[in-house]
Amino acid sequence: MKKILVYLFEHKTLSREQAKEVLTNISKGMYNESEVTAFVTVYLMRSITIEELQGFRDALLELCVQVHLNNHATLDIVGTGGDGKNTFNISTLSCFIAAGAGQKVAKHGNYGATSISGASNVMEQLGYRMSNDVHKLQREIEEANICFLHAPLFHPALKAVGLIRKNLSIRTFFNMLGPMVNPASPAYQLVGVYNLEMARIYNYLLQQTDRSFTIIHSLDGYDEISLTGDTKVISNEGEKIMTPMQLGKRMVTPEDIYGGNTVEDAAKLFVKIINGEGTFAQNAVVLANAAMALYCTGKYITYNDAYNAAVESLESGRAYQSLQKLISIQ
Repeated sequence: MKKILVYLFEHKTLSREQAKEVLTNISKGMYNESEVTAFVTVYLMRSITIEELQGFRDALLELCVQVHLNNHATLDIVGTGGDGKNTFNISTLSCFIAAGAGQKVAKHGNYGATSISGASNVMEQLGYRMSNDVHKLQREIEEANICFLHAPLFHPALKAVGLIRKNLSIRTFFNMLGPMVNPASPAYQLVGVYNLEMARIYNYLLQQTDRSFTIIHSLDGYDEISLTGDTKVISNEGEKIMTPMQLGKRMVTPEDIYGGNTVEDAAKLFVKIINGEGTFAQNAVVLANAAMALYCTGKYITYNDAYNAAVESLESGRAYQSLQKLISIQ
């Protein structure tokens, strides 16, 4: 690792193969904590290259526990995190709304590294038992329309750096990797990113896959559709800017989508919203993200059709039923 660090400190970049080798070695525990922390810090000082990100992704996918979900064309809704906004668990709630609308969902998530409550924090708080048992996951997808994939159970490297990320409590390149390494290889993906540079990189990488994707970035810095301002939307078809009125029928304030101070707060808010008791602003934000994800699947003629399906899922209680069913499966 010393040679690699000296090389990087000279403002050089890794090739795709070099990046893959380093992350493979991190996964195998070949470097100590100080070495890995120094390595991660390099990418806090400069932007990551596409070749480096591809190499890191290659390593994670090669080492990961593969998940086969009975040939279902699944959807994932995931943000990179690291936007520093501390919103409630918008992406995870949106996944349950999509599941309630009949879409099979393979949600990839982790504990919060830069936020109070990541997807895994809130799911664990709600009583979900995380597992990488494929039979359990297949049962979840069949009975609840959704399964949850806790990243460290599938990716040795993410488990190896979990404590380091938590101790740093700032955005690292692992935030960028999460949405690209879902072990279920979803056919459809809604990815929220924290800046336009990451949107450009994701667009380049996702164009090389066969999946239908949409990348979203709220222009005021959120890695999801926040409805606090306009949103950049990038998909297989091109790019556009959409307003809060187009996406969620209303504009909201940052205070409206605050996630609370503890995991317990986040879980209570999660249940309140999915149970149909959220505020108009909270509901609008979740529905907009779920609608964009559903629209990404190509099963709806217009965005408004997808939005109406999301509304029906939440108001009918089917989204909440998906949550209850998922937690009950042991």
